[in-house]
Amino acid sequence: MLWATGPGFRLTFVTATRRTVLAVPGSSDRFIAKARGLAVDALFLDLEDAVAPAVKVESRARIVAALNDPTGFTAPLVTVRVNDWTSPWTYGDVVDVVEGAGAQIAAIVLPKVTCPEHVVALDLLLTQVERTAGLPVGRIGLEVQIEDALGLLNVAAIAKASPRLQTLVFGPGDFMASLGMAGLNVGAQPEGYPADAFHHVLMSILVAARANGLQAIDGPFVAIRDMEGFRASARRAAALGYDGKWVLHPDQVAAGNEIFTPSAAHLGRAGRIMAAYAAATAAAGGAVGAIVVDDEMVDEAGVKLAAAIVARGRASAGTA
Repeated sequence: MLWATGPGFRLTFVTATRRTVLAVPGSSDRFIAKARGLAVDALFLDLEDAVAPAVKVESRARIVAALNDPTGFTAPLVTVRVNDWTSPWTYGDVVDVVEGAGAQIAAIVLPKVTCPEHVVALDLLLTQVERTAGLPVGRIGLEVQIEDALGLLNVAAIAKASPRLQTLVFGPGDFMASLGMAGLNVGAQPEGYPADAFHHVLMSILVAARANGLQAIDGPFVAIRDMEGFRASARRAAALGYDGKWVLHPDQVAAGNEIFTPSAAHLGRAGRIMAAYAAATAAAGGAVGAIVVDDEMVDEAGVKLAAAIVARGRASAGTA
């Protein structure tokens, strides 16, 4: 995927589209089997919150077996979420799953990141495990979750902590708890607050991500039967510029893919803007610096917006 940014439309590349990212409990053969055929852009096999402490260690072997199963996954991007550094399981999670199935893992998802040192530590550990396992050093990427107040305060430093970084992910459940928000529905707006309670959080994560060429992914909406609530949450994130959202249920997949894909109307207008501006700014077209397209003034800034929309559409279609 790519965006047009900076002087002269410099393009920033990111490894893969992540409109929908499916959470799959690593302790459940049934959920892993169901996940294999779902049309999500990415999924992660979870060793953290979706796995009970009593079965975390044994779930590593289940994940390794699932990754090495020749059946594979429809999702083009398969990752693993390990436990956070405050737990007793992080080191073992990384060693077991990477040594056992590192060639099948696109990235490791690290939760509850509060400082850049958390990212650096995982980068160093991954490098050692890759070397031991005979894997290309640096191929496995990192996705990090921002889930509390300290993580948000340090998000700019976290976003530049490792060249392995691919995404910043908002974790709304732990974040709501860390601030004492008055709500029990993870990902939903807390009752009693008339504005968007997550706007500052989402923008802070997005700015840090874009400043470092990373994708920004919104966290889950846990009310799996409330499709209107899910759509509203996803639309807010997509409108800001987020690349995608975690999904917890197959019913959320189609809606997520649709919302994080530019509409035909937007793509059509973006194409017209780019074509008209290219013609007008060429010497043969008079080298005009600002034009009117669809009754709106368009200059270089408007063309950058159009180029970003077209790039996102191509990436969603798999043609980037």
